[in-house]
Amino acid sequence: MVRQMAELARSLGRVEEQEYGVLDGLCEAAFRQLKERLRAGVKPEECGQCFVLAGAWMALAGLEVSRSVGQAERFTAGDVSIQSGDSGERAKALRRQAERIMAGWLRDEAFMFCGVDG
Repeated sequence: MVRQMAELARSLGRVEEQEYGVLDGLCEAAFRQLKERLRAGVKPEECGQCFVLAGAWMALAGLEVSRSVGQAERFTAGDVSIQSGDSGERAKALRRQAERIMAGWLRDEAFMFCGVDG
């Protein structure tokens, strides 16, 4: 399944050949993260292609973050201004998309129950 994630990520994103190793590692991490968040009794295979697609998007999000490390967000010198792309926003969007597609199978980690004395 990790191999399928990597192949799909390569076809969905603009991945350079020298980034394949990093992408493979990110796909393995995405597989583990998604598997750990599945509701009790749910297996990755039961999610079908949604699991693979969500993992590919998560890996691409990680790749976006790794690409932007060390890049300038803003630089101004006189009338010249340089600003890097919004890779952080793209990474967030990819993660949100992965969360949405897997919503039916993932545990709700945002829920909190607080008792109220009455």
